[in-house]
Amino acid sequence: MNNTLLDTVAACSKDLMKFGFSVEEFATLVQENNMTDAEVLAVAKVFEHLKAKKDSSTVDFLLRTSRLPLKVPKTFENFDFSRITGKNIDKLRNLSTLSALYAHKNLAFIGKPGTGKTHLAQAFGRACCEHGMKAYFIKMTELRDRMTDARRAGRESTLLAALVRPSCLIIDEVGHCEFDKESTRLFFDMVDRRYQKDGYYNMVFTSNRDPAQWQENFCENDSLLCALDRIFDDAIVFSIKGESFRGRRLETVSLRSSAASPAAPSQKSGI
Repeated sequence: MNNTLLDTVAACSKDLMKFGFSVEEFATLVQENNMTDAEVLAVAKVFEHLKAKKDSSTVDFLLRTSRLPLKVPKTFENFDFSRITGKNIDKLRNLSTLSALYAHKNLAFIGKPGTGKTHLAQAFGRACCEHGMKAYFIKMTELRDRMTDARRAGRESTLLAALVRPSCLIIDEVGHCEFDKESTRLFFDMVDRRYQKDGYYNMVFTSNRDPAQWQENFCENDSLLCALDRIFDDAIVFSIKGESFRGRRLETVSLRSSAASPAAPSQKSGI
């Protein structure tokens, strides 16, 4: 009897069912029913198929609820790394390993518009989903509006719980709006709760502005400084310099119009 098959069935059963069964239990079942190697292999194939189907369904659900683009997904595979140079380029390429998430390192992509910041952030979030971890993408303006609405409705706790829950929270375009004092304090509460979160987690930010300038968009300096202290306590900041990626497929067609020819005088027929 192939012990690998017994291990496969036991591992899959635990993932698929609430209790599952151990290698010993399945081995006993095999002996009691005089199952052949071919029958055990068939059982293993069924469990492997069901586990793969469950994993695929989980990934689909995580992607649908992540607010990441689905029709034209941003991935590390379709990012043009050839346009990025520098001695630390390997740090950027290795983001796909999700080591930053496992090490609780926050990420910040800083640079001019069109330099690939949002693509990289979304690719990281998608990789999290593909590994069975929840990611959530939100623009800074949307975050401000949700915090304002939650305060008016008295639902701050509900909003904070939703923002703390994802393993990876991606906040896009930091610095494109202003937060009032109450929203700044709520932003700090969110960062603080994520800072103390158990398990694998991190936050990902994109911005056109250096983090030192972020305070200009918040109205409560003490709360913001505490939030920034936690965000960058253990983080990697990618400062991407250079020209925009956008417009590479732009086609310009030059044409010239000429003055209209004078209309020929109409001739009246004689009577």
